[in-house]
Amino acid sequence: MELAKPRVDIGLSTNDLEPMLAFWQGQAGIPFDHLLKIRRGQDQHRHDALGSVLKVNHHADPLPDSPAAGYRELIVARPGLTAPQTLTDPDGNRVTLVPPGYEGVTQIGIRIAVRDLAAHRKFYTQGLGLIEETPGVFRAGETLLILEESPDAPADAGMSGKGWRYITFQVFKVDEEHARILEQGGRQAMPPTTLGATARISMVRDPDGNWIEISQRASLVGTLEAH
Repeated sequence: MELAKPRVDIGLSTNDLEPMLAFWQGQAGIPFDHLLKIRRGQDQHRHDALGSVLKVNHHADPLPDSPAAGYRELIVARPGLTAPQTLTDPDGNRVTLVPPGYEGVTQIGIRIAVRDLAAHRKFYTQGLGLIEETPGVFRAGETLLILEESPDAPADAGMSGKGWRYITFQVFKVDEEHARILEQGGRQAMPPTTLGATARISMVRDPDGNWIEISQRASLVGTLEAH
């Protein structure tokens, strides 16, 4: 996969906006960037996590009490720290601030629980085209995706629900990348769709059903043309 931005974004969903913003901007120290109106009843509060976007999606309607996705923890490199600091936001999402270089994280890392590491290794290397640097650790530009086999990882994670729900790869041509992922055995969750003048996106799912957004963003690549 040819990345238009050498970093991965991550999104969570919540009904409890103000305490979440206070935590992420204050205690976690992730600066707010801007507000993106997604649709009626859903606003995305975008934060800058060292070039990755932390998307706090606020939903006006109550979110279902769905099981958690496999995305378990955001890891953020923080200069000046001498030891990791693990925090939990008001909805129970984990973030760990680490000294740069801790477990190889120099920007951000995303810890993901999976049921079958071998199946995910095939998906991440052949489907997404990432390099496995060390066993279970895949690099996407500056971001590390840290996969850990766990018996309680979800079998079919839903998109709707509180907590970490999806990650985003920014690419140059979403239609081509989406088709290639499907050819390599990925599952389609949403075909390529244009969102106004902002982005053309699609959704695929990993072997456990975790949602992955593939995004062709006009502000990064200059066009939303499909080909």
